Order: sequence, then C-alpha cells, then structure tokens
Amino acid sequence: MVDDWIVPDWPAPSRVRACVTTRGGGCSRGPWDSLNLGDHVGDDPLAVAANRERVVRALGLPAPPLWLKQVHGCDILEAERAQPGCEADGSVSRTPGKVCAVMSADCLPVLLCDRRGGCVAAVHAGWRGLAAGVIEAAVERMGVPSSGILAWLGPAIGPDRFEVGEEVRAAFLERDHGAAENFRPAGSRWLADIYALARARLRHCRVEAVYGGAWCTFSDEARFFSYRRDGVTGRMASLIWLT
Repeated sequence: MVDDWIVPDWPAPSRVRACVTTRGGGCSRGPWDSLNLGDHVGDDPLAVAANRERVVRALGLPAPPLWLKQVHGCDILEAERAQPGCEADGSVSRTPGKVCAVMSADCLPVLLCDRRGGCVAAVHAGWRGLAAGVIEAAVERMGVPSSGILAWLGPAIGPDRFEVGEEVRAAFLERDHGAAENFRPAGSRWLADIYALARARLRHCRVEAVYGGAWCTFSDEARFFSYRRDGVTGRMASLIWLT
C-alpha cells in the first residue's frame, strides 16, 4: 500500500476493511498524475486500467471494486446484484469479498458499517446528493438499526475553500433550517462546511458514531485531486469491504 493512502481510524469490527487512495502511486501523466482511478475524466484508458489493477494488488482485494457511474443522485445499490458502470452514488454489501467503492475529487466520500460487521456501504456525497438525501438512502438500504451504524467521513473540500451560491444554501435550508449554521458569508456567496452538513444528516438518521472529516482536498495539492482547484484532474477512491 502507498504510504500516504488513508486507512480510516474508527472502531470498526475486525472483518471490516477500508482504505482511501490518494493521487500517489500510479502511472497516469499530466493533470491526472498519478493514481487516477476515474475512467470518465479524459485520461488514457490503459493508464486507468493499470491504476485500478494496482489498487487491487496493493490492498490484496478479494475482487475488483464495484466501480459506479456516479450522477450526484440518491440511488444506492446492492453490491451483490449490481454491475460495474451502473448509475448510482453508493453501494451496500453484506457479502464477504464484495468491494464497495466511490470516487471523488472534492465531493465527500462516506463509509458506513454496522457494529456487528455484517454490512458495509460506500457513499458519494456531493452537495446535490447530500442535500437530496443520499446519506439517508444509504442508511435505509443497510437495513440495520441506525444506532448500531458507524460512519467515517473521507477527504473532501474543506470549509474555507468550498464556495457556493445561494441556490446551494437554499437546497439545504429547504430540508433543514438548522443547516444555516454551516454556511458563512463570502461576499455575495457562501462558504459551506460539507463535513458539518454531512454530520447533521447523519444525526437526522440517528447515526451518532461519526469519525474522520479532517482534510481539505483543495488545499493539499500534493496529496489529493481537486476538481475545484484544477478542473481537469483525476479521481481518488474510497473502498470498503467485508472479509
């Protein structure tokens, strides 16, 4: 495993494995340098395939991850029945060896598991999906008591860099007026705290055990891809599976 890949620091059961890749350790060149895992961002398909294979080997994955076509929606699939390339923004697995994965480059990856180690989920939470209820959809799809779920928030754009318009703030306030506290004025726009917004949605689901959420993909160019910073760039992966 590459030294700066991230292993979640959370009290997950021993049979739950998880990791987040960074931009290091791959073979892509140019703006996708170097471990780009996205096959939809203009990179050489052969390089993307090689990078994905490197992840499988480096982590000793039991199978290739379920790579999704993410659409900033709320659909969460059952990994056991889904096919690679399906349109969704997350997957849930109860079967050992099925690897759930989401890609990101500023959006928030959320990993979930239950305390008994019987179910895991990976969720892609951009602001649209987060406001529309993608976290709630994942918790519901897991089918376990929310009090027994652990959540881990992976690397995303930080609260000092995530500048948004009034329409983004309004989308969150429409569901929860309390979300106003997670926006700060920035001239005619707003700075949004996507980590705090996600924690609020998890509390709404009665998921209280929440970990992670201490990075800024925009600010750390050496370690993370960032669409907001670079435009044309690669994608990192957040992966979770049962052994």
